[in-house]
Amino acid sequence: MGAIIWLASYPKSGNTWMRSFLHNLLMNAQEPVPIDDLTKFCLGESAIGPYAARANKPKTELTVEDVVKLRPLVHRDFTTASPDSVFVKTHSYMGTWFDQPIHNMDVTAGGIYILRNPLDVVLSYHNHYNTTIDEAIERMAQVGHGTPFAAYHVPEVHSSWSHHVTSWTTHPNPQLLVLRYEDLLNEPQKYFKATANFLGLNPPQERLDRAIRFSSFKALKAQEEAQGFKERPKESKQSFFREGRAEQWREELTPEQVRRIISDHREQMERFNYIPADYA
Repeated sequence: MGAIIWLASYPKSGNTWMRSFLHNLLMNAQEPVPIDDLTKFCLGESAIGPYAARANKPKTELTVEDVVKLRPLVHRDFTTASPDSVFVKTHSYMGTWFDQPIHNMDVTAGGIYILRNPLDVVLSYHNHYNTTIDEAIERMAQVGHGTPFAAYHVPEVHSSWSHHVTSWTTHPNPQLLVLRYEDLLNEPQKYFKATANFLGLNPPQERLDRAIRFSSFKALKAQEEAQGFKERPKESKQSFFREGRAEQWREELTPEQVRRIISDHREQMERFNYIPADYA
């Protein structure tokens, strides 16, 4: 039995990108790993199947009380998926829900946390969830915000962007690697290598280069255009891999929207150097 390595992030912050990189790296793939195979490599904390199996009832009959009670048991079940460490994706904040921990630390080995400038997150968020930009800004500022039951998922508790970032990063821990999305974009060699090293890996340069190339936004978008992507929400009117660039907000947000986001999240934006100089 292994232990969980959480791949954690607020929604639309690079989690799928990281999962793809790690899958290609660890598989030593000679061609890009199919994006629909990511769930075979990395389990989903909110996937409804394991909860229904533990409850011994149909998925449609699960209740919030079931999820709260079963979550630590489901997480323990995850560790039996491999004799080694098990990667598990989570979009929930690090905290409690109905007075119970959302993440079972008794079966946790460590984690990788990815954060992204909320000025860009809001654009991906509004496209992904088919909301207006203003609605996305409001949701991202709402402490305790989360998702309801869905066909394939139990509720997630995202909370606000600031609360999410604070909950995962306030207390430095050698077992937690914190990465900025923008650093992965700007210096992929440096930061993806740091990710591999954090996991105790020292891959040959060619293998690292190949994994970075196979998980690039261009490669992921090409796969989605060719064969679709099962993780794309049905309500989304855009592709899952939409832009992937930094500073898209300068083209799409109004000054008023920018100021509102900064006002909502100033402390954590300052902490991670996300306040634009022209809005400081």
